[in-house]
Parts: sequence; C-alpha cells; structure tokens
Amino acid sequence: MRFGICTLDDFFLAGKTVLCRVDMNQPVDRATDSLKSIARITACVPTIRELVQKRAKVVLLAHQGSDIEYQNFYCTRPHAKVLSELLGQEVKWLDDVCGPAAREAIRALGEGEVLLLDNVRFVSEEQTLFEKKLRLSHAQQAKTLLVEKLAPLADLYVCDAFAAAHRDQPSLCGFEQVLPSAMGRLFEKEYCVISELMESPAHPCTYVLGGAKIADAFLMMETVLGSGAADRVLTGGLVANILLAAAGEPIGQGSMDFIQESGYGEYIEKARGIREKYGSRIALPTDLAYLAGGERAECPVGQLPADATVLDIGSETAHRYRETILSSGTVFVNGPMGVFEVPQTELGTRVVFEALADAKGFTVVGGGDSVTAADQYHVKDRLGYVCTGGGALIRFLTGEELPVVKALRYACDKFGGDAA
Repeated sequence: MRFGICTLDDFFLAGKTVLCRVDMNQPVDRATDSLKSIARITACVPTIRELVQKRAKVVLLAHQGSDIEYQNFYCTRPHAKVLSELLGQEVKWLDDVCGPAAREAIRALGEGEVLLLDNVRFVSEEQTLFEKKLRLSHAQQAKTLLVEKLAPLADLYVCDAFAAAHRDQPSLCGFEQVLPSAMGRLFEKEYCVISELMESPAHPCTYVLGGAKIADAFLMMETVLGSGAADRVLTGGLVANILLAAAGEPIGQGSMDFIQESGYGEYIEKARGIREKYGSRIALPTDLAYLAGGERAECPVGQLPADATVLDIGSETAHRYRETILSSGTVFVNGPMGVFEVPQTELGTRVVFEALADAKGFTVVGGGDSVTAADQYHVKDRLGYVCTGGGALIRFLTGEELPVVKALRYACDKFGGDAA
C-alpha cells in the first residue's frame, strides 16, 4: 500500500479475473488502421506482463479519442496488434465493450490470457460531454451500464491509467466502489515520481506550456504562478496564441477562426486577467511562423499577414526559450510549440526538446503529444522523467486530488487487499 492506495503487491492474482484500465490513447492513422505512436502502450506493458505472469485472467479497458478529440476517435483494434507484439503472446480483441459478446469472452478467458475490449468511449457515460454536464458521483458511476455489466464478472479492478486520472468517468472511478482495487505499476511509478518532485523542485523552476488543451494549461498557469511553484512560464501553441490575442496582438484570421470554432473564445478574456497578474513572469513569442505557398515564413509579432494561421513560434523565440531552459533547475513541459508533425512548422518544438535533452536541471515531460515529440527527436532517454499524462500531470501539480486517486483510496479503505 502506498499513499493510501493498494498496489498489486496487496493481492493474490492467480486465477482471478482482473479488469485493468489502461491509457493507450494515441494519434491514429485511419488510412492504414495503425497508430502514429506506441509510447503509451509500451508504458503499460510491465503491469500487463506482471498480471499475465501471475496467472490472472486479464481484461483490458481503454479509450481512444473522444467526442472532444474526434479526429482520433477510433476502435482499439490496432492497439491489440501492438500489444500482442510487445507481450509476445496473442492479445484477443473484440469489437464490443460490455455487451453479450464481451461478457461471454470474459467468462471464457483462461489464466494468463489477455482480452482487449473496444473503445470504452463508445459507451455514452464515458464521453467527456457526459462527464462535464451530468457530473455523476462515484456512487452513481457504479450504477452505470459499463460497471453493472462487467463488475460481476471480475475479482479485482486495477487502474494503470495515470494519464487519465483527472477524468471522472465510470471506467476510471466507478469500479472502485464495488470491487477490490489497486493501482498498476505505471500508475504507481508516475504518482511516486511526481509526488517526490513536487515537494522540493530546484529553482529557477520553468514551466513550458503549449499545445491545444487550453483549459488544463490555463488552470496550471494560474496555480503555479500564484503559489510561486513556477518562477516563469514559456508559452507556445494555442496557449501563446490566446495570450497574444488577449494582449491585442494580431494572430491572423486563420488562428482566430480556429479559436472561435473550437469554443476557446472565452479564454481570451481569462488570459487578460492572467497577464495583468503575472505578465512579467510569462514569456510570449516575439516572432511567429506560418505557411506561405506551402513554405515556412516567419515575422515579428505585430507583422503577421491578416489571413495567416500561426503554426509555430519563430526561430528567435525558440532560441530564447532554449537559453531559459538551459539555465533552469527544474523544467516541466506540457504540449508542443506548434504543429510539429510536419517539417515546415516543427522548428520551435524541436529546439525546445533538444534543449531539454541538453539541460543540466531536472526535466519532466507530460502528455501524449509531448511524449510523441520526445520520441520524434530521439531525446526520451536524456530527459529526467517522461510522464504519460498531460492533463493528469497538470491537475496533480496544482495540488488537486485526482478523481481516480480518490476512488482508489475509497476502495482501499472499503476492501483492502487479500495478500498477507
């Protein structure tokens, strides 16, 4: 038991049917029915392998994309193929989540076998909009379709999805109400590393916030700047665009259209308040990159063509950020500096991640896109710690008790473990 949560060491596993919630959410290539990265799948292999070696009957629950991240909303078929290769054994896959076929397949599992069910977010209660609008309590989540159909077939629930620990959904928080529960090895490792780091980060402490997950980034920015945990914040991606717009700087019609179409317009006003409080400690790009005739073009902030779409920070900003990172005692990174998937607009992200690899301070990278970038630039082994979670890492660093942590602690108090 650690942090008031049971671990795999607290249970006898042989012969037990284990529902194991993992986070294998990755960018999808629909044309080839494949995944663009397998970083998160690789990270959860140790827990699955341990369950297999201890002769458990392993049922994997996972999500892929969502109603919010619809471009990656897909089945879990390619994940099963990758897992089979990594584990060196067949991982059965079923295009069902909790219907009759899924339940029959679970009953038929033998010891040491692994079954991956389809995307849990095909079930309505797992959708983000469902979570945000209805706000079911954990007791109510235990009475949803997914939990009521699958829990009676299981002996133990294991959550290894630290990357999704900030979500409040039945597959993450409902099973703990009715089943003995434990955190998996990845969850345990990430929880411990981040907890220890939070206690005494070396200063100056720099946060690098980019990407397109605005709500998480702005929540973190306010918290870490207000508490003094962060000495400075470097911004890129949509985070920087919104802060620039809040300062009255032109970011191009394409960028403004994207902000409004994505429902992020409200954050421009919030950004004004953050700038008023902490402006001197927030670094904004001084130059920007966009595409002109399919080629990269750069210009100083304030001189962007009216119809442009900002796709990256500029070279001057990237190298300024590099120097800040190199002079930091601790660096937290969540999100890329721009659209790094294409060569023309990858420069900002590449420079930042190469700086992280060269930094003398302790570096922590979190989030799916950040992990993908670390892989793309071959710097993963030179970073202090790579956390699979982005949103979860952000919420954890604000001091908030994550919903899944709360649920796991409840199960530990209610059921305990069965190993001496």
